[in-house]
Amino acid sequence: MGRCRRQVRLAPARVASAVTIALAVAMPAAAGGQPADQDESAGENSTGDTVRLARATWDTGWFQAEVYRQLIEELGYTVEPITTMENEDFYRDAAAGEVDLWVNGWFPLHESIIDELGVGDRLDVVGTQVDSGALQGYLVDLDSVDEHGVTSLADLADPELAARFDTSGDGKADLVGCSVGWGCEAGIEEHLNELDLRDTVNHVQGDYAPLIEDVVERHENGEPVLFYTWTPNWTVGQLVPGEDVAWIDVRSSGSTGAQDTTIDDVPGCVSDPCRLGWSPNDIRAVANSDFLDANPPIRRLLEAVEIPLEEISDQNARMRDGEGTPDDIRRHAREWISANHGAVTEWLDTADPERERDDDGDTSGATPWSPGGTPDANTLTVVTRSLSPFVVYDGGEYTGFSVELWEHVARRLGVDYEIEQVNSLAKQIDDVQRGAADVALGGLDINSAVANDLALSQPTLRSGLQIMVRNDEDTGIVSTLARIATSDLTIWIGWFVVIFGIILLAVGHVIWLLERNRNPDIPASYPRGIAEAIWWGVVAVTPFGAGNNTPSRNAGRVFAVGWILAGYFLLAYFTASITSTMAVDEIHGDITGPEDLAGHRIATVAETPGAEYLATLGVGPVLFDDLDEAAQALRDDEVDAVVFDAPAVRHYAARAGAGDVRAVGPVFQEFSYGLGTALDGDLNAYIDVALLELVENGVYETLYERWFGTSP
Repeated sequence: MGRCRRQVRLAPARVASAVTIALAVAMPAAAGGQPADQDESAGENSTGDTVRLARATWDTGWFQAEVYRQLIEELGYTVEPITTMENEDFYRDAAAGEVDLWVNGWFPLHESIIDELGVGDRLDVVGTQVDSGALQGYLVDLDSVDEHGVTSLADLADPELAARFDTSGDGKADLVGCSVGWGCEAGIEEHLNELDLRDTVNHVQGDYAPLIEDVVERHENGEPVLFYTWTPNWTVGQLVPGEDVAWIDVRSSGSTGAQDTTIDDVPGCVSDPCRLGWSPNDIRAVANSDFLDANPPIRRLLEAVEIPLEEISDQNARMRDGEGTPDDIRRHAREWISANHGAVTEWLDTADPERERDDDGDTSGATPWSPGGTPDANTLTVVTRSLSPFVVYDGGEYTGFSVELWEHVARRLGVDYEIEQVNSLAKQIDDVQRGAADVALGGLDINSAVANDLALSQPTLRSGLQIMVRNDEDTGIVSTLARIATSDLTIWIGWFVVIFGIILLAVGHVIWLLERNRNPDIPASYPRGIAEAIWWGVVAVTPFGAGNNTPSRNAGRVFAVGWILAGYFLLAYFTASITSTMAVDEIHGDITGPEDLAGHRIATVAETPGAEYLATLGVGPVLFDDLDEAAQALRDDEVDAVVFDAPAVRHYAARAGAGDVRAVGPVFQEFSYGLGTALDGDLNAYIDVALLELVENGVYETLYERWFGTSP
């Protein structure tokens, strides 16, 4: 997680107490805070049928924690709400018996924490969930490797090669690295010093999530990229080593342990063995020793479970692609357990041979989240997700309608604040619940599901969904004919012509037989007579009229009256059918409302009301990270329409997409956005008062009009 500070006074608890511990938390953990779900019994004996499970602050490890939670419950235990904890806090509290276990241990990385705290005699490291699969290092695009020979971080000492990765215009390589305060920051800084790269490389720091999203976008645009990451992480699922990017060598002799970082068979590395700059890590469970002694089934379970790194990465990618709510993560764990039923059954039988089996294999029980944490009265931490135009990270600063509205609220509260960006709604909720953040901002739909987890403010935006389509319609005759030629109408017209021709042929023969010997206008010879009779059949039912060529016999006249009436009906039916078919085809092609969405490729933004609505319709939406990406797909004809928040759709259509796209149809599926705070605090009441003041004094209306071009 990264962060952007606005007049922030950092709490002392957020600063690492020693360099050794800072290096050990090189995992994606940046925010401080105490466990959110500890209750009054936290210090009691940890043995018994209730398990207190913790998880790390990086949400890329929450899937594994949920898998273990469900498996432990299968053994008959009750698992309390999972507590999210910092590395150092967990090892200290687990040794003290205040929490029982977690499954997010990285070894040897975390050994320094345990040694520094002096708690190794009270903890057991159990099992190996992932064997030597947790990696850290630097990656570059394949073109830089193949065409320019960049195979090592030390190669960037060459100014010409370094300039290839320059995104700021100063001629130096811009390495997207760790946010300030992360443990990996110290490792990167040491590598730059050891390899004497200060004159040619910039360590780019800020919010990691938007920075790495910018890396992905630049790679998609064919630009060179240089960045730090770790596994398991969604990044290596998006930019796949060996296919899109490559791990490069790091040859350093510093305290990061680089002399021990030679790793064999690393997929996508420029060499084998590969020097990544950090030692490989096993992901393992760690538990209080007394707890494991009192619960042998759990010890045996922890020793048995293995989760392939690739499957963890796949789940991380699903979170980033829009399945990032707490319910989604629980569902992912259930699906994984079901897909690995044979291995899971073996693990559970090994853990407890006498256990009672659940014949239907249902492990779907979900534990509700518990609120926790107390807001800092002076500096508030605001956790958000990128959601243009509500939250936009640009040039190292946050802006957007929701961000500017929050700035006004914060001024009225008299508080400083810092903004941190995460990738999922689940992470937003969890950070507020455990006290790592005070306010959740951006795309927070006011509904019962969110209200169970957070205290929601009054609406900051009353909205609804609207449809955006390409503005490429042409009302000219050429365009109209082109649409007709490519529609099903041409088939219908063809069949009508064939059927009408057969009827005319039959009518012509009847008239010829009745009139051939008594009507001089109908020759008795077959070829000429049939031709004249058919011509009469045509003109009789058209505005031309039959002229002088009329039947002379009574039988012919009776038949003529019947044909004229039938022909008029047939032509009227044909005309009406063409008109209605063209109208339906026009509506179907243009998409003018929600009833037209079925059968089309519809885009929206992940984890928004639009995504939820389209899923209920059975329209499998094409999900994007933000409106800009979805709108670009629309402009590129990759999708037929975009469904998103009405104010944002109108804003985009009037500005960035002017002339290319347009908003159509009514606003539907109304909803509201709000701010979220901890359930057990009083901050929400103060926020509500501030929001009311902004409405009453006209600030809200001015802000709304500036961003969306209309009055609220």
